[in-house]
Amino acid sequence: MSNKTKLIILAILALLFTTLFIFYNLNFSSNLEYILPRRGAKILAIIVTGAAIAFSTVVFQTITNNRILTPSIIGFDSLYLLIQTFLIFVFGSTSFLVINKEANFLLSSVMMIVFAGLFYKIIFKQGRNIYFLLLVGIVLGTLFSSISTFMQVLIDPNEFFIVQDRMFASFNNVNTDILTISIILFIFVTFYFWKYLKYLDVLSLGRDTAVNLGVDYDHVVKRLLILVAILVSISTALVGPILFLGLLVANVTYEFLKTYKHSYIISCAMLISVVSLVSGQFLVERLFSFSVPISVIINFIGGVYFIYLLLRGNKSW
Repeated sequence: MSNKTKLIILAILALLFTTLFIFYNLNFSSNLEYILPRRGAKILAIIVTGAAIAFSTVVFQTITNNRILTPSIIGFDSLYLLIQTFLIFVFGSTSFLVINKEANFLLSSVMMIVFAGLFYKIIFKQGRNIYFLLLVGIVLGTLFSSISTFMQVLIDPNEFFIVQDRMFASFNNVNTDILTISIILFIFVTFYFWKYLKYLDVLSLGRDTAVNLGVDYDHVVKRLLILVAILVSISTALVGPILFLGLLVANVTYEFLKTYKHSYIISCAMLISVVSLVSGQFLVERLFSFSVPISVIINFIGGVYFIYLLLRGNKSW
C-alpha cells in the first residue's frame, strides 16, 4: 500500500469520526441551534490541538534527531503553566491579563517564543550533544514546575482553583474564546513552514550532514523552534497540557509509513492525532460517561510507550 493511499484512508477515518461525533444522537427536530455550535467548537478545538501537537513533535524530533524527545519533555508545557500561575499570583484572577483570553494567549505565546530563542542560543548554537539537551530540558521543566507549585501553595485558595483548571487537559472545557485566533495562527504557521519543509529531510540526517549539504542550519533551526513554540502554545492554551500525545502519534507514524519524506510524515501524524483524539473523546463521552478524562488515558499509554522506547534503545532507530 502506497503512502498516498494510507493518507487517504486516514483522512476518510478522520472525516467519519468527526461526522459521528457531531451528529451522533442528535435530535434534528429541536435544540440544533444550541447543540451544533458547541459540538462544532469542540471538534474544531480537538482538530487544531491534535494537529498542532503532532506537527510540533515531528518537527522537534527532526531538529534534535531523536524520537523520544517532545517539546513537553524539555519544559514548554511547564513554562506555560508557570506563566499562568505567575499572572494569577502577582496580578490576581480578576486582572486583564487573566480575564482577557486573547491577551493572555498572546502574552504566553510571546514568552514561549522568547524561551525558544534563548534555548536555541544556549544549547544548539554551542554545539551541545543530545544528552545535554535532554538533561537541561528536564531540569528546566522541573524548575518551572517547582516554582509553579511554590506559588500555588501561597496563592489564595479561590484563585488556586483557576490555576488548577489550567493544569489538566480537558476537551469538555475548551477555551473557545481563542479558537479563532488559534486557527488563524495555525494556518499562518503552516504557510510559513512550507518553505522550510524541504530542509527537514536533510536535517533528519544530523547537523553535520545538513551543513555539508548546504543547509543554513542556524537560520533554519532557530525559525523552526519558534514555530514549535507557537504550536505548543496553541494546543496548551486551547485544552491544557497533554504530555505524551505527540510522542505516541509521531512514533506510530514512523512505523506506519516507513519513509523519510516529511511531507508524508507530518500529514500522517496530524491525521493519526486527530483520529485518536476524536474517537477517544467520543468514547469518553458516550461509552464511559465522562468517568475517565481522555488526557489520563493518553498520558498512561504514552508513559508506558515512552518507557518501552527507552528500553528498546537505538536498535531500530
